[in-house]
Amino acid sequence: MNANTDFRMPARRFTATAAATVLAAGPMVLAGAGSAHATADHGRASAVVLRTGLDVSLLNKTVNVPLAVSLNEVRAPQSAERTALTARLDGVDGGQPFSVLRADVASAKATVSASGAEASTNLTHARIHVPGLPLLSLIEVGQVTSKATCEAGRKPAASATLLGGVTVLGKKVTLTVGGPTEVKVPGVGEVRIDFSKTRTTSRTAAASALELHVSVNPLKLNVADVEGTLTLGSVTCESPSAAPASAPASVSAPDIKPQGAPAKSGLAETGGASTTPFVVGAAVVLLAAGGAAVALGRRHRS
Repeated sequence: MNANTDFRMPARRFTATAAATVLAAGPMVLAGAGSAHATADHGRASAVVLRTGLDVSLLNKTVNVPLAVSLNEVRAPQSAERTALTARLDGVDGGQPFSVLRADVASAKATVSASGAEASTNLTHARIHVPGLPLLSLIEVGQVTSKATCEAGRKPAASATLLGGVTVLGKKVTLTVGGPTEVKVPGVGEVRIDFSKTRTTSRTAAASALELHVSVNPLKLNVADVEGTLTLGSVTCESPSAAPASAPASVSAPDIKPQGAPAKSGLAETGGASTTPFVVGAAVVLLAAGGAAVALGRRHRS
């Protein structure tokens, strides 16, 4: 009697363990058959208040100095912001520091998150100078802003706004969107300005508040000949890339119907569920384990 009892307990434990194993495997199989989600790229953003690409020729072009300045340039995948008010270049104005830009407000910001990327600039009461014109501003602006937004699942957008007056080489001008504005000052030089240049694609956006093409040679003295480009309020962004999702794998079972029985579709109508195969599998294991236990019990008694 004790022998039978000692045998039944391990057999029951074996049966229970086998059933638990099958039932536990069910959700794991379902999880493996589900869709896979990849980590999405959060996009990119950049902003810069001022960028120059000027060639400065001094003393009748005997000395060439590239004037390459960037003020408050930021880039993200990580959010960043800068607010310096002055951009200076050393060794141009007779070996002295030369102030290219001064402003009351000069900020650039780039932000990136899972929902999208955004870049913006703000420039207020700004005055830009180039070598050879120490007392006359190349351009003065009241306020100019730019913004680029790339939200996930939406069309990117870019914009630039201008508030207050604009003065170029001492002349007040009115800027228009869609076409360059040319300013010529005899004995000083000429400047061509493009206002609010924007560009968008399915995933990117870019804007430049002001782009200046500069040619300055005061009184043709060849003391300081300045040629090149200058950009105010440049922003770019790129939308996050969508994470690819694979469709759940499905295995179609043979369509076997009893003759004369009405056709029914869906597990809900037949009372089945997604765990039905695992319940059936557990029952099979239980049945097999029970049979093995009975057989071993008979051998032990004999």
